[in-house]
Amino acid sequence: MLAFDQLIRELERTGHRRLVVLSGEAQWTLSQAVALRDALPGDWVRLDEHPSKAISGLLGREFRHAVFDASTGFDVAAFAALSGTLSAGSLLVLRVPPLADWADRPDSDSLRWSDSAEPIATPHFVHHFCRTLAADSDAIVWHQYRPLSVPVAPDLPAWQPASGAPQREQAEILDVLLTMPAGIAAVTAPRGRGKSALAGMLLSRIQGSALVTAPAKGATDVIARFAGEHFHFMAPDALLASSRQADWLIVDEAAAIPGPLLEKLVTRFPRVVLTTTVQGYEGTGRGFLLKFCARFSGLRHYALSTPIRWAAGCPLERFVANALLFDDALIDRKPEGDVRITPLAPRMWESDPARVASVYELLCAAHYRTSPLDLRRMMDAPGQHFAVAGTEAEIAGALWLVEEGGLSPELSRAVWAGYRRPRGNLVAQSLAAHGGSPLAATLKGRRVSRIAVHPLRQREGIGQRLIRSASGEDYLSVSFGYTDELWHFWHQCGFVLVRMGSHREASSGCYTAMALLPLSEAGRQLCAQEHQRLCRDMRVLSARNGEKIPVEDGWEATLNSDDWLELAGFAFAHRAFSTSVAALTRLLLTVDMPLPALRGKMAGKADEVGRKALLAKLRSETAQALESLDYPRCQRLKEAILQWQFFQ
Repeated sequence: MLAFDQLIRELERTGHRRLVVLSGEAQWTLSQAVALRDALPGDWVRLDEHPSKAISGLLGREFRHAVFDASTGFDVAAFAALSGTLSAGSLLVLRVPPLADWADRPDSDSLRWSDSAEPIATPHFVHHFCRTLAADSDAIVWHQYRPLSVPVAPDLPAWQPASGAPQREQAEILDVLLTMPAGIAAVTAPRGRGKSALAGMLLSRIQGSALVTAPAKGATDVIARFAGEHFHFMAPDALLASSRQADWLIVDEAAAIPGPLLEKLVTRFPRVVLTTTVQGYEGTGRGFLLKFCARFSGLRHYALSTPIRWAAGCPLERFVANALLFDDALIDRKPEGDVRITPLAPRMWESDPARVASVYELLCAAHYRTSPLDLRRMMDAPGQHFAVAGTEAEIAGALWLVEEGGLSPELSRAVWAGYRRPRGNLVAQSLAAHGGSPLAATLKGRRVSRIAVHPLRQREGIGQRLIRSASGEDYLSVSFGYTDELWHFWHQCGFVLVRMGSHREASSGCYTAMALLPLSEAGRQLCAQEHQRLCRDMRVLSARNGEKIPVEDGWEATLNSDDWLELAGFAFAHRAFSTSVAALTRLLLTVDMPLPALRGKMAGKADEVGRKALLAKLRSETAQALESLDYPRCQRLKEAILQWQFFQ
């Protein structure tokens, strides 16, 4: 291990970090990792099982050396997050299978993003990763059955670690923020640039009162350390519910807070500073600036670019950025020229990787929830389709579609009844589980997973052209956090609203809306049926949500055959209360029975029993009401629906 001793001394001198890839069978890579741990002093954090869960407890802290196990599955987001916790002079040791046959091996992490019942091989990602590895002269690859070769470190100047005082960029931004008039400022930076330290320094220097909020208090340790006695934390939802006032609000990792909640918070305080990580595994990217910050015309934006926890040009940071396509500079260049729509085949990851990478980078910039998990899905998941709006040399827009539906009639009925929730098929399953047709999921659709147009080429109709270019069997679908602006776009594209969710999404703070663009006769029938159902139920749903649903009010107070089927599904199977609430409203108008649990629930009375017991009571009272109306009809529906839980 003499070569590593020398390497560590050089890394400590230059302030850099390195990637060490151990390529071979799992037992060999483990033994080499253990040997490195025993030979080199350090923390040696290990991420083996469920790395995404483990990494959450490590964020905001610093470690010396780590081992990441990718021998059976590669969680690249956790890998990137772990790299961000390592201090200067560290090694990140990555255990992988033999490079020669890695691409053919099933990846257990694919179960999280491929919608496949079994792990799948991920050749496009593995080949991309290996190309990145081969092109990086600083990465150390130790192959089983081959001698170790450690690249000679280039002759670099010595690094001066940060002293705790503001660095040049931090000092410049601090001076501006301390004299900031009322308004909002955003400070963005890749990981390790000292933005949390900057926020803490600001808190220690400002005159007046200040509050700090963030998605998790545990990730604000750095702010607290620099702010000292001036650190006062409140969780975002608690702060919004309170009447607390302050002269300043500091929001750490602002992009991870739902937009509507964040918007309400920032309008309550005279001066607000938002900090967030860009170009990283969190998936915030430039989209936070393009989507959220653009709402505030007077917002001031500042960026930190010089790393503080390690020296500029760190080989590990460069490798992770190249492997996970963190570059987003293409947003700064306007794609000039006429746009042509063309399909993008998966094989282009091998034949023209730079062009496909630019598509992913555009999608990242346009959607600040995109993450490395989406990169894995885009590269290797089955049933993905892409179209590109391209100029001669650059990408102006992109469309990402995912195949859905095609379930057997038996499985579709079981989904409708709530007996089954198979993997994937977001909209197709929702059409069955929350819609009126037990056979809805048998139709085949393509869901719009992402659509993006370059910010400098928007309002030219490129998005609509991309949608018009799409093909499929029965329908195109989209699921989105409802806003008037988004719905206007989808409506212009010809989509018809078929569902509005009953709860706000945690990620967007909006209700989930689903819309269809029918392509076949069966698709048109399903679309018409589900839209009519939404119109008929709109009055009840809007009253419960407190928001207007943009469809015509088609309210009917009398029960029809669709209601009978819905109510039987609620009474005798596992249909959700929120799905059946409009039919239940009509039922209570039809029957003259006490039904205390149902009437109390509809009136919004507090539950006096547990949630599970209350749901059982609601189902039981619904069954009683149906039996009182038409006992033979009720029994026929009950017998049929109970059979739907038995299928091959």
